[in-house]
Amino acid sequence: MEAPRLAHTMSSPTSPCEEVIKNLSLEAIQLCDRDGNKSQDSGIAEMEELPVPHNIKISNITCDSFKISWDMDSKSKDRITHYFIDLNKKENKNSNKFKHKDVPTKLVAKAVPLPMTVRGHWFLSPRTEYTVAVQTASKQVDGDYVVSEWSEIIEFCTADYSKVHLTQLLEKAEVIAGRMLKLSVFYRNQHKEYFDYIREHHGNAMQPSVKDNSGSHGSPISGKLEGIFFSCNTEFNTGQPPQDSPYGRYRFQIPAQRLFNPNTNLYFADFYCMYTAYHYVILVIAPVGSPGDEFCKQRLPQLNIKDNKFLTCDEEDGVMVYHHAQDVILEVIYTDPVDLSLGTVAEITGHQLMSLSTANAKKDPSCKTCNISVGR
Repeated sequence: MEAPRLAHTMSSPTSPCEEVIKNLSLEAIQLCDRDGNKSQDSGIAEMEELPVPHNIKISNITCDSFKISWDMDSKSKDRITHYFIDLNKKENKNSNKFKHKDVPTKLVAKAVPLPMTVRGHWFLSPRTEYTVAVQTASKQVDGDYVVSEWSEIIEFCTADYSKVHLTQLLEKAEVIAGRMLKLSVFYRNQHKEYFDYIREHHGNAMQPSVKDNSGSHGSPISGKLEGIFFSCNTEFNTGQPPQDSPYGRYRFQIPAQRLFNPNTNLYFADFYCMYTAYHYVILVIAPVGSPGDEFCKQRLPQLNIKDNKFLTCDEEDGVMVYHHAQDVILEVIYTDPVDLSLGTVAEITGHQLMSLSTANAKKDPSCKTCNISVGR
């Protein structure tokens, strides 16, 4: 589709936006801003007769797409050939720090029946607040456009990753999981004050807390799922948990069968790295029928506890045997309270390696190993 004629000469930037909005023949161009301030070179004039979109409606929102529709006066409606769409992240709604006079800033769509779908992972990220405004336009025989005024500005937020997107992450994680090693315990490191507080204020039971924002930006468990973080990785040479930890010098250790058994379900929740060579996989263990189980069942891919690439539980000769993936760091979330009497608390002998902490850690959006082809 031919871009609007510009009075000055400029190279056509290779924009990823040109292909990511499917079935709309959309492309990126430099247009006037929402206040109607047009570039002197733009060749776009305002035509009062064109109807201004109003009553904007956003629907069918996913992590990288949405449907948009609006109402218009019937006057001169048949003259509309295109729609101009201005899409910005809400936190920077008035200007985009990446904008430049020769960089595309708007989207233009042929006038198709409404609602129409806007889709594109290059400019839409999951769980992100956006603003959108629309103009109607009429392309002239000389290639110039006449446009209406901008509509009102509408705010909306994109969705979390769906199960389909998480399954894509799961498949990527399976590629690098590596061979399985035996484990016998889950463990949780904290400061001594944490365990003292649990004993004094929570009747000796660790309580689930809301998952932080570490990992993938589109993860459906961040800020929503309540659980208790455990680790299960072992050292290759000893088969025991490592003595170093970024979270505190005191460790609660519990036999694996207390948390993970045929009466629990296992879910895949995330796969990410933090600009490092090693990768993290987040799994959720939820007692069957518990609130955590119901939450995960609707949002996360469920794993077969006996046969998956990350964490398994199976019976051999009447004894439960557990294995974990060697080449990823597993973070396990257990969704119910856990009583300290079910395990032991002791001081570890290693170092407190704060550089390994994943608290609110941001995922590397450029890593080809742990990113999928939707918004970061």
